[in-house]
Amino acid sequence: MQQLEQDIRAALSAAIQQAFSVTVAADQLVIQPTRKEFAGSFTLVTFSLTKTLGKGPEQIGQALGEWLTGNEPRISGFNVVKGFLNLEVADQEWLRLFQGLVQQPDGAPVRTGGPQDVVVEYSSPNTNKPLHLGHLRNNFLGYSVAGILGATGATVTKANLVNDRGIHICKSMLAYQQYGHGETPQSAGIKGDHLAGKYYVLFEKHYREQVKQLEAEGVAADVAKRQAPMMLEAQDMLRAWEANDEAVVNLWKQMNGWVYEGFNETYTTIGVDFDKYYYESGTYLLGKERVEEGLQKGVFFKKEDGSVWVDLKEEGLDEKLLLRADGTSVYITQDLGTAELKYQDFGYDLSVYVIADEQNYHMQVLKAVLKKLGKPYADAIYHLSYGMVDLPSGKMKSREGTVVDADELVREVVEAAKAATLEKGKIEGLTEDEQAQLFHTLGLGALKYYLLKVDPKKRMLFNPEESVSLEGHTGPFIQYSHARIAQLRRKAEQMGVNSTADFLSIGDLQKSEREMIEELARYANVVTEAARTFSPAIVAQYAYDLAKAYNRFYAEVQVLAEPDEAKRAFRVALSTQTGRAIKASMKLLGIEVPERM
Repeated sequence: MQQLEQDIRAALSAAIQQAFSVTVAADQLVIQPTRKEFAGSFTLVTFSLTKTLGKGPEQIGQALGEWLTGNEPRISGFNVVKGFLNLEVADQEWLRLFQGLVQQPDGAPVRTGGPQDVVVEYSSPNTNKPLHLGHLRNNFLGYSVAGILGATGATVTKANLVNDRGIHICKSMLAYQQYGHGETPQSAGIKGDHLAGKYYVLFEKHYREQVKQLEAEGVAADVAKRQAPMMLEAQDMLRAWEANDEAVVNLWKQMNGWVYEGFNETYTTIGVDFDKYYYESGTYLLGKERVEEGLQKGVFFKKEDGSVWVDLKEEGLDEKLLLRADGTSVYITQDLGTAELKYQDFGYDLSVYVIADEQNYHMQVLKAVLKKLGKPYADAIYHLSYGMVDLPSGKMKSREGTVVDADELVREVVEAAKAATLEKGKIEGLTEDEQAQLFHTLGLGALKYYLLKVDPKKRMLFNPEESVSLEGHTGPFIQYSHARIAQLRRKAEQMGVNSTADFLSIGDLQKSEREMIEELARYANVVTEAARTFSPAIVAQYAYDLAKAYNRFYAEVQVLAEPDEAKRAFRVALSTQTGRAIKASMKLLGIEVPERM
């Protein structure tokens, strides 16, 4: 499609020269896709040419349309609507374009000239709680963006920075130490990440009780929060951990080990993976070295209590704490270390951080601090800031236990997919294992598509009932369309239809056939735009548009029942290519498509 667009621009430039004896470079012409209510594929905006050509926009459009239809074989017709010249592309040109698409190998990269060495960091869970709905949006976004950037030919590393240390981890550890009585995931019969989360919630319960008691004794609220015994004990535990206290470290290793087993099980279930793991426990010391470097360079400063800060007022930010007075690190400390480690490992020219928009300020600070330190990779950092996921009842809060658990949600959508599929009665001939795999594919497809079809920057409301719907603008609708095409392809093979023939001589195209080729030709532009904007929603919309267009085509023309052998072969090839494009698009979203249903 990109080449055809360039050819149309060149033809328009030639038409202007011939019709008006004025030279206008092809790249100066503004063309866009024709709106669906008008005939045509490309539209030239003629308003911008009136001054140069000295004619009205409609007069310009009429003159150029007449010259092109008389001299350019690629153009079969035109219409002028006010200041817009709508150009109809000849069927032979669409067939040539389609022939080229058929011959392209699966997985051929869409070259965009963008970054070539990319690290995409996503998931980044805390080891004090299981993954929840918000984590699912993060994981699906990160995995999809990595796939989209990889489709442009870039070398992409999927990284996971595990937040395995800090005060929040110590809260779970302290509560387990005081109330766990030796409980293990095996003895409790629950996943390790859920066990850690249980004690995080338990810490908050007892901590709030202590704060309430102090306030009842006349202690100011802000002082009570700082002086509550459990908070002081958690801070002591953090200092002990950083001092490498054997008992604290052993408890930390034990509980984190349980959590990692739970995380890995969830990652496998939801179909995401990573090429490289980083752990904050392994990056915070390097971060402390960078803080010391900043002090020596005079770009950081110490306050009287010994805490280290950076002044970012000139950057439009504020003063930012880099190291606490007691020498313990904060999030930004380890982030400095992780950024450097990733650069040492991969020498990236783009480092994407998939982090919720609640951390916009933090990411601005990270980039500004790295610039202060003169790091060459500071400008390569890109924050893919995404909107939070809300529930109809309000914001999720891990510490209060008011989250939608990821494992439970996946089970629910798989059950919903099972119920809907059994109701349709479309599983004849499938074994029990094949049925279970189909239900999982459909359920997870519904969930992923629901979370990815919304632009990442938008805050979204998660509606459980809507998310598991298998009709309308959903993942399963697209999956059903692919299964229908796969079934048609199998029947065509049984009939001996040759769908690899030369299609240039089949004659005129039906409108729905022309629309299908045009949709298929958009794929490269879709990948390019999705990569430029880091938005899987663009790919999701394309997959849906493609499935809808195919269903219109399938309803309007005969495929296997077409008596003309050449047209039958073409329509089977058109169906096959649509199936390839749906599969490729859904793969970029991390969604599988079934071959049969």
